[in-house]
Amino acid sequence: MTRQLNIKDAINEALHQEMAADERVIIFGEDIAGGAGRDEEHPEAADAWGGPFGVTKGLLPKFGRERVIDTAIAETGFIGASVGAAYAGLRPIAEIMYIDFIGTSFDQLLNQAAKMRYLYGGKCSIPMVVRTVAGAGFRAGAEHSQALYSLYTHVPGLKVVAPSTAYDAKGLLIEAIRDPDPVIFIEHKRLYMVESEVPEASYTIPFGVAKVVREGADVTIVGIQKMVHTALEAADGLAQEGISAEVIDPRTMSPLDLETIIASVRKTGHLVVVDESNPRCSLATDIAGLVASEAFEALRGPIGLVTAPHMPVPFSPPLEDAYIPSPEQVAAEVRRTLGAESDARTGTVRPGA
Repeated sequence: MTRQLNIKDAINEALHQEMAADERVIIFGEDIAGGAGRDEEHPEAADAWGGPFGVTKGLLPKFGRERVIDTAIAETGFIGASVGAAYAGLRPIAEIMYIDFIGTSFDQLLNQAAKMRYLYGGKCSIPMVVRTVAGAGFRAGAEHSQALYSLYTHVPGLKVVAPSTAYDAKGLLIEAIRDPDPVIFIEHKRLYMVESEVPEASYTIPFGVAKVVREGADVTIVGIQKMVHTALEAADGLAQEGISAEVIDPRTMSPLDLETIIASVRKTGHLVVVDESNPRCSLATDIAGLVASEAFEALRGPIGLVTAPHMPVPFSPPLEDAYIPSPEQVAAEVRRTLGAESDARTGTVRPGA
């Protein structure tokens, strides 16, 4: 049976189901097991906030303090504890409130979690999940609004997941919890209330399988997480102009399903990548480079990139809105790439070229 759930509730349901199914699953985080509320079993601090966005709410009364563990404001410590717990046979889920705090725990992830299977010749695994929140548009300022998934994607040994729908969020999180390797599970704060049909039963979605969310013939648009929705909105507008856009959601950054993207580019001949992160060394440039390397002969025009500017996220609401890639920018970039092909065929020199 399916019903409408938002992403926040789909993640909460996945956590409930996996903790009920496997007693090895434990959760570390700030404000997940202390604070407001009371009940008979935990009168001192019943259900807490459930983290900054209430995603883990309801876990403490059901699973208790031995498995839902409030931490100090010290990501270095509890990410390190998660690595040790995973090595010892548990399946920890650690919540970093915002992806912007990556620096406080990066050594534990870069040099420990990501490398231990390799360093021990495959004789151990680190089955841990780091849940964290990314994305601009929440008026949270430059230190709580970044899209830093490319930093994690750069590290071999880490799997990186960024769902854009409630259905994908539940299935990918369950897959992450069951995976034998460390997984960075990135949630976009502006997508938490977006709803879709989600089965009540437990299910998984395999990593490394992109989703074609809209079929098209003229141009391939790859959107990263929230930018999937931006790409779909742009595709709706382009359709009114007679331009048929195919939209792809990679769903996982590492492993990346390059085959699906290239197959689409071979069909359409054009590629535009939409990425909320900063442009230098980003997923947009990575995907563009991979497609240019593997399928250059299929391209009939330049690859288009739509990203945030190379600057911190502004706090000013009008500036923050301008910072985030828009459907209008995506549509303009599609027209540019298609126009470049037309100019090449006709020999036309465009004004300002």
